[in-house]
Amino acid sequence: MKKNIGFVLMVAGMVSLAACGSESNKNEVGSAADQAEVVIGLDDTFVPMGFRDKDGELTGFDIELSQAIFDLTDTKVTYQPIDWAMKEAELDNGTIDMIWNGYSKTTEREEKVLFSDTYMENLQLLVTPKSSGITEFSAMAGKKLGAQEGSSGYNTFNNEPEVLKDMVDGNDATLYASFNEAFIDLENGRIDGLLIDRVYAEYYLTSTGKLEEYNVIESTFDQEDYAVGVRKDDQALADKINAGLKELQENGTFAEISMKWFGEDVTPKN
Repeated sequence: MKKNIGFVLMVAGMVSLAACGSESNKNEVGSAADQAEVVIGLDDTFVPMGFRDKDGELTGFDIELSQAIFDLTDTKVTYQPIDWAMKEAELDNGTIDMIWNGYSKTTEREEKVLFSDTYMENLQLLVTPKSSGITEFSAMAGKKLGAQEGSSGYNTFNNEPEVLKDMVDGNDATLYASFNEAFIDLENGRIDGLLIDRVYAEYYLTSTGKLEEYNVIESTFDQEDYAVGVRKDDQALADKINAGLKELQENGTFAEISMKWFGEDVTPKN
């Protein structure tokens, strides 16, 4: 009997230690505000926010803005390309410290992440080839629509089905890992229209010289706000980002970066 009691106590002790170790691991994914290095998760094909240039180097508005903010506190920034559909999971498990790449605030996302202040506004657009004759949303009835998996546009598509979902072919969209892939299918006629962020569509079509080949149709979806997503318990990091945004807006750096990428100051008006 004594041996059995001893065995039970030993197992109980092991379970207790394992639980402590598990809790310790959880605590390791805490605030990133005081770290000497932070990791930003992004879709590295999302022009002009964060993407690869012709030499394969990361560049873009969000890249320059985030670098400028963390330069204020001598914090090193590492950029980690991720599967955009898994972005919140990557944040939660500590692979990255924040999501910063044209990341729109939505009600669903606010349940999973803590957002910084808004730093830019965005709209969802429908892009169609001019040869298609599709110049309004109603003309997408029975047509094939494309969207990016895990995007705010696809979430809105599902949340407001009367705008597009109820009329398009199959009452759903063909999903793509990136808008680059979606545009390839749009150009080759495998889809008839693409639901896409305005900032991406305008930059991509202008930079590739294809703007005249496509209809860019504004949606009735609400305006979106771009912000940085951090873990729900990392208020300190959100505060650090907000303070940096404010400083760069006040000293003119934000406007300077905006002019470089958009030809205008995109500071939110509210």
